[in-house]
Amino acid sequence: MYDDPRHVPRARAGRAPDVLRVGRWVPMREYAETEEVDFAIVGTGAGGGTLACRLAEQGFSVVAFDAGPYFRPLEDFASDETEQNKLYWTDERISDGDDPVQLGANNSGKAVGGSTVHFAMVSLRFRPEWFAARTRLGYGADWPIDWREMWHYYGVVEQALKIAGPVRYPWGPHRPRYPYRPHEVNAAGLVLAKGAEALGIAWAPTPLATVSAPRGLSPPCVYRGFCVLGCSTNAKQSVLVAWLPRALRAGAEIRDLAMVGRIAVNDAGRATGVEYFRDGAWRFQRARNVVVAGYAIETPRLLLNSATARFPDGLANSSGLVGKYLTVQANQAVWGRMTEEVRAYKGPPSLAITEHWNYEDRGKDFFGGYAIMSQGPLPVLWARTLLGARGLWGEALKREMQDYNHVAGVKIVGEYLPQERNRVTLAEETDQYGLKVARVTYSLCDNDRRLARHALGFMRRQMQAAGAHDLWDQEDDTCHLNGTARMGSDPRHSVVDADCRSWDIRNLWVCDGSVFPTVGGVNPSLTIQALACRTADRIRTLAARGEL
Repeated sequence: MYDDPRHVPRARAGRAPDVLRVGRWVPMREYAETEEVDFAIVGTGAGGGTLACRLAEQGFSVVAFDAGPYFRPLEDFASDETEQNKLYWTDERISDGDDPVQLGANNSGKAVGGSTVHFAMVSLRFRPEWFAARTRLGYGADWPIDWREMWHYYGVVEQALKIAGPVRYPWGPHRPRYPYRPHEVNAAGLVLAKGAEALGIAWAPTPLATVSAPRGLSPPCVYRGFCVLGCSTNAKQSVLVAWLPRALRAGAEIRDLAMVGRIAVNDAGRATGVEYFRDGAWRFQRARNVVVAGYAIETPRLLLNSATARFPDGLANSSGLVGKYLTVQANQAVWGRMTEEVRAYKGPPSLAITEHWNYEDRGKDFFGGYAIMSQGPLPVLWARTLLGARGLWGEALKREMQDYNHVAGVKIVGEYLPQERNRVTLAEETDQYGLKVARVTYSLCDNDRRLARHALGFMRRQMQAAGAHDLWDQEDDTCHLNGTARMGSDPRHSVVDADCRSWDIRNLWVCDGSVFPTVGGVNPSLTIQALACRTADRIRTLAARGEL
């Protein structure tokens, strides 16, 4: 059953949203701070929002917190690139290392629904071998989960989001057809297709979390192109639209504008709740279990900021690995001009894809893989790209922008390797809440550079084969933050176990992309949601056994 997407509720500090039930509005369930709820979940993105839904539907009492507001897309989202900056996490962070990571719009969100509110909707499964990358492929680390189990949960999420994709996806093991038909490929996608066919490799319409046909009262995508700024028509099946209405209907509470600053732990070493700032004051919510789902920067930041005399190095950190193994993904691109008009902005930004180099290991001088996707940047983003990557300004920038409708490009999501030296730590600087801000330290390794070099070379060949001219490379770009609270089978070498449960504090859980031991060469949102569904089922099993 699917809630009317026009009635996605909005909470304001101090007032809960309403939920539409059986044709009338009723107040959303509110839990008293003195009431000990089963689960306090910090973060409402792909991990926390999905988990909140599944736990509430299993009968657990749930309060989920988010530092950002609860937006109503039809009222609050605009077809305006600058207006939509409100969706991003732009609070102060410090970025350093040999190759500092750009933080903000491309890899983090600050709103109920997290970065899925403005994600590009690309919904891809991991290659099965990536779950045993060390054993099967000779690099990275093995996940403590079998790929076949994850394949089941991928199917659960694809059905929940009604992913639109091709009948036969060319890569990986056989799978059922996607719930909704693929979107029509736009001109930018056909550039990728033409180049792929000329080079003799497969391509496909990209599986996307935006509906290609009506779903209840959610209209199909109208290809207006503002997807990564917040979909104002509700076609995008973000956590905000797909999971949270279900969570509310099942009795969960979502507290927006609530910045969690510390997890409280008692003398017995168990989490007792969360301290959070809302409506001008610090508050405390009691909970039997705490789940951290703030993604790869805010998750370790919260665990480290929650240090106590008993846990002086932060919570869940007996391994010393909280904040370590931060892993981003490669995001290089090749751009060129086409003789004919492309108007790449029409439709979702990545309507065509090839995963050739995720599944082909021959001809590589690097470990890992990458997917190549068509691109459709909006005008302001394109101007910023030209400024940042090519240094164009003034008249030179204006001249280049005249060819905007003839520009086409292909871009990768690639697998950079986990390195212990890449990390999130606490700086001495503090934010508006008095909390120490995150210091993000990142450096590429030789394997990362070989992957990027290979991808740029191949994409140039692909664009040339498609008929593009005046090619240029966008060399230094990254996306998607993962790692920093990795899962594993040995408490000495991981932060959480296969159930996303802390080894050190058994009623403390981490459920987001920070648990990834490796990142693969695809967008992570589908895997994060699949992990959340699995974690909810494992919690139900543990509770039934009396082991929660």
